[in-house]
Amino acid sequence: MTSKIINMAERIKDEQDRVLETMFASGPVADDGFSVRVMKKVRRRIWLRRLTLPVATLIGTLISFKPLTELVTTLAGLVQLIPPEVLDTGKLVVPQLPMLVLGAMLLAACLVGLRSLED
Repeated sequence: MTSKIINMAERIKDEQDRVLETMFASGPVADDGFSVRVMKKVRRRIWLRRLTLPVATLIGTLISFKPLTELVTTLAGLVQLIPPEVLDTGKLVVPQLPMLVLGAMLLAACLVGLRSLED
């Protein structure tokens, strides 16, 4: 089902519409294969751009593989130097379930209070 407005616009044509229709109704312009050459160059550049990033990533990964493995082994050795007491402090810092529930209730109360202030 098409709209009545579109049908009316197709029926009623002024001078500019007719000029545009005759302009675009003409045949293609002879360009001796110029547009084909341009499209080949555009496609080639698109493929070049699509392949450049993955190839550069692969080359960068291959170059940085040995230093990366040395870095990982060095960090593993440094982690062993950290005293266990320092690692256990995370249990004290991380909030427990009752504290999370209390914080959620406080947040909900603040949001309800702000909503009531807006009204």
